[in-house]
Amino acid sequence: MQGGPARRPTDFLLVTGLSGAGLQTAAKSLEDLGWYVADNLPPELISRMVDLTLESDSRVDRLAVVIDVRSRLFTGDLGWVLKELETKPIHTRVLYLDASDDVLIRRFEQVRRSHPLQYDGIDGTLSEGIAAERDQLAPVKAAADLVIDTSALQAHQLRHRIEDAFGTAENLSVQVTVQSFGFKYGLPTDADMVCDVRFLPNPHWIPELRPQTGQSAPVRDYVLSQDGAQDYLSTYHHVLDLTITGYRREGKRYMTIAVGCTGGKHRSVAMSEALAARLGDDHGLAVRVVHRDLGRE
Repeated sequence: MQGGPARRPTDFLLVTGLSGAGLQTAAKSLEDLGWYVADNLPPELISRMVDLTLESDSRVDRLAVVIDVRSRLFTGDLGWVLKELETKPIHTRVLYLDASDDVLIRRFEQVRRSHPLQYDGIDGTLSEGIAAERDQLAPVKAAADLVIDTSALQAHQLRHRIEDAFGTAENLSVQVTVQSFGFKYGLPTDADMVCDVRFLPNPHWIPELRPQTGQSAPVRDYVLSQDGAQDYLSTYHHVLDLTITGYRREGKRYMTIAVGCTGGKHRSVAMSEALAARLGDDHGLAVRVVHRDLGRE
């Protein structure tokens, strides 16, 4: 039986630039955007790595390779690599990260690490290593599709630049998990925010509602019609809107909101579903609901 058509990576990104210019931040940002990132790969292995992603059973459709002078095999000449990649069914781009000498010196001094080329010169100074690297990488900088000068950028600002250039609407969304739980079973350890809806009357004490859950219409209507329920829902939604805006600004893409009642069966379930529905209407959010303790009683 023959399988379906082979999957092809639509994007290949070569990430390079000066040591200390933010290559690791760029790599982590690309990983968060769903790219498969290979770090410090020798130039001779780049084409082979691409071939592996072209195989029919590969799940990689966006590949980024970070290459810099940490690899002693990298001399700054990538022309032959790019020419070889032109024969493959991929869209190739080159990202180059740059920074001024004084900023690079300050960054190396802050982390107290030597430059990869520092001791290759006559004097063995940091400035000499940076100058040698800048000369060595001049050809690849000239061939780059995008050059980002990180001299005046903070880490989160560089992440935003990477997101703007290489992100998609899907992977730029904030992944929000709304999780109901019962306080008697303990707080969720992975929650970013916790709200308590035990102030609402408990459907457990109404015989016809007790066997049902917060996912059933009678329980949902009962919980959400109580005094303060809609105000609480609207207020908490507003707080989350402010928080998520800040998360986006700081580059945080994942958030877990825990909604608790006594047993995690009625009130927290109904409120979680209602809160997730409101969040689902917000642009740029991917929302899912998890009921941790439902059925545990």
